[in-house]
Amino acid sequence: MVNHQNLIICEHCDCVYEKTPLAKHQKTLCARCGGVLERYSSLTVEQRLALTLTAAMLWLFANFYPVMSISLKGLKNSATLWDSVLALSQGPITFMAMVAAISIIIAPAFQLVLLIWVLCFALTSRRSPGFKVAMRWLETLRPWSMLEVCLLGAMVAVFKLAGMLDVLPGIGLFALAALSLLMIRIAGRDIRDLWNIL
Repeated sequence: MVNHQNLIICEHCDCVYEKTPLAKHQKTLCARCGGVLERYSSLTVEQRLALTLTAAMLWLFANFYPVMSISLKGLKNSATLWDSVLALSQGPITFMAMVAAISIIIAPAFQLVLLIWVLCFALTSRRSPGFKVAMRWLETLRPWSMLEVCLLGAMVAVFKLAGMLDVLPGIGLFALAALSLLMIRIAGRDIRDLWNIL
């Protein structure tokens, strides 16, 4: 009888392989299509939960503190991520405001909530209620979370406006940069390790 827990399926071509233990910085590739099957992850459940709680705090800073402040001849204005979504919503491109809100605010928030839910139960070595649904949603939300794109856009705006106005990057921009890095680390492909742990 085959032990299904030791099998891994390529998500690109559905080829089935037997899992092998990985060393640091190693990854396994599909022999058929070359897709990445598994990466080594050194994070424990405790470390992942600590990073997720840190990311949740950074999410609050990134969303409620100004991303940048602009001043010209004594007039000063600052903008948060919410302000950018509201500015997009006032005009003919309201649909873009909804997409921006989902990709830079809502999707990362849901990812963090689901991760905290799953990891709090994982600390006691048990699956959370609705574990399968939560893991599927984490996988579904991953492509929708586009904090890196937002960060890149904000950085371009800061550099472009710096030649014409006095531009100061705000706390929100630094929090967004740190949050982007943390989200890649904790909500990336290595989230699948939780299936094996639990």
